[in-house]
Amino acid sequence: MNHDASSHPPWVLQFCHGYDGPFLDCARQYASLFRGTPYKVATVYLTGEENADAARESASDAVIFLQYTSAEVRGLKLKAIRDIRRVVAERDFALCVAHRFKPIYAALLGTDLPVIGVHHAFGDYRRLSRRLFARVFRHRLALLGVSNAVRDDLRADLPTWPAPRIETLYNRIDIETVRAEQIPRPEARAALGLPPDAWVVGNVGRLHPDKDQATLLRGFARALPRLPPGSLLAILGEGRLEGALKALSAELGIAESTRFLGQIPHARRYFRAFDVFALSSDREPFGMVLLEAMAADVPLIVSDCGGAREVADGVGELFPFQDASALADCLAAQSQRATSADFSTPTRERLRQRFSDAAVRAAFWRLPMLSSLTGINPC
Repeated sequence: MNHDASSHPPWVLQFCHGYDGPFLDCARQYASLFRGTPYKVATVYLTGEENADAARESASDAVIFLQYTSAEVRGLKLKAIRDIRRVVAERDFALCVAHRFKPIYAALLGTDLPVIGVHHAFGDYRRLSRRLFARVFRHRLALLGVSNAVRDDLRADLPTWPAPRIETLYNRIDIETVRAEQIPRPEARAALGLPPDAWVVGNVGRLHPDKDQATLLRGFARALPRLPPGSLLAILGEGRLEGALKALSAELGIAESTRFLGQIPHARRYFRAFDVFALSSDREPFGMVLLEAMAADVPLIVSDCGGAREVADGVGELFPFQDASALADCLAAQSQRATSADFSTPTRERLRQRFSDAAVRAAFWRLPMLSSLTGINPC
């Protein structure tokens, strides 16, 4: 599908479920893939009220808010499909990039465009109905996982699909922008109410079984006698397990050494407050917080599973999932090390080579699915 950009600038439709949490930055990431090419990007949010900040941070040439509630888009919703059909009729679109299953579903039913579906979680095609739907539209559908772990999960559920139609495109950050947002350690500690001289283990994420902060609490409790006096565990986030986790910290005798700081807007600004960042998640699809910690030059300790392993392998310490003793050993060992160029230099290089906007943009334009599915090119 070749376009004459001089007469009708071609457009890419980016279709997102919403702009909550990390998905606003995901929209920015995919819009940036087309920077410096003839293609313009129109980002459409299925849910969420019109929001000027979200529009600006989407980094797109046009932003459209359909303003549905999550309840309104459950099941087959013909109005949403008609809306996306109307959007597509207004511009010369060459391709749709759709994040998560619901936008993929609506884009395939509401348009004739080739669709690249981006998957940010495991199990999206476990249901037979979804596998059958994907099979019906496989002639104009290709899939991306945000890590090799997610890609392999997709391939396992769709075993008859050719491998080049299910690939990996890593999440990424604008390194310099993120680093510029991250405030210095003293200010970050003051903002979070943390003592200036304590050795602090940081964790950021929903208080949810998938994040397994229970193992983090147990590992910290076992490590505490070997950590510097006054060491703290700071957990940023909220969720349904908050009460249970606070009760566990009391049971383990570490309530005074654990700070549950709640939901902190723009939490990545404060990552320099931590001496180490620990992620104990079960099958983390990727782990954007790891990139943000790396940008802050904070050492990583990560459970050896899911996509998080791909991020941290070679630059962070890995421990077996739910192994609190191994986590405690990692924490104790890290507390004896001083953060130095020995850590920050290879970490920054890994960010630049694998998880930067520039690196992933180059990887995107090398994907075989682009030519086989869409025929578009960056020239």
